[in-house]
Amino acid sequence: MISGPSPEQRRELGDFVRTLRERLKPSGIGLPDGGRRRTPGLRREEVAQLCGLSVTWYTWLEQGREMALSPLALARFAGALRLGRAERAYLFELAGRRDPEQGDSESHAVPPDVLACVGLIAAPAYVLDRGWTALAWNEPASRLFRGWLDDDADRNLLNFIFLAPAAPALICDFENRARRVVAEFRADVSAHLNEPSIRKRIEELSERSEAFARYWRERVVLEREGGERTFNHPAQGRLAYHQVSFTVASQPELKLSMLVPAEGTTADAL
Repeated sequence: MISGPSPEQRRELGDFVRTLRERLKPSGIGLPDGGRRRTPGLRREEVAQLCGLSVTWYTWLEQGREMALSPLALARFAGALRLGRAERAYLFELAGRRDPEQGDSESHAVPPDVLACVGLIAAPAYVLDRGWTALAWNEPASRLFRGWLDDDADRNLLNFIFLAPAAPALICDFENRARRVVAEFRADVSAHLNEPSIRKRIEELSERSEAFARYWRERVVLEREGGERTFNHPAQGRLAYHQVSFTVASQPELKLSMLVPAEGTTADAL
């Protein structure tokens, strides 16, 4: 469950909303100037009317009061004031609410520049969506992750780890890695557990994998981190990498992970 904003967040949210209102010109959104104004930008009453919200609700929002902030009301506000992507994301972040326009975790396409970036990386690299399904990867990653990225099977990382026969043999220290992956996944999707695709993924894995079900019931939450990743590759033997992950700036629900070869493992080992 997403908690409400802290007092500091409410104050920042109020200041942010007031700044947005004051920078808007009536003519810019189809309203008459109405003569001389005592304050810059729009009046509170005008913003409330524009958003289809009550003046009291909007006034309390600017004042940073503790109040019920529904995602739909925030969405109407963001749409009426024509907020950009970053402004809209900041609004919902401060309010502690999920933007209803984010959509499902598996509905996003990988930006062309990110696709090109993955292809240019010499080390194994791949892009995961919010549900941890691979949307893009390069040839080194395909050669390393046999059974996950080298065919037309389901390319969800959790499905590979817990359902693919090749995973336990490929991934060193498999049990500890698998347990940590579930804890990291729980932290990653904590705000999206009501999404149908996320719920379905968890339910299906719990039914098909006793190990996943056991780790999920433990309710351990760990931040996703890099570090050493070792593999027993069927053709190349033991391979060691350092994993580094990045959030895609234009689509923060996407994560780019790359495996930097550790000492003794060359970039062209595969």
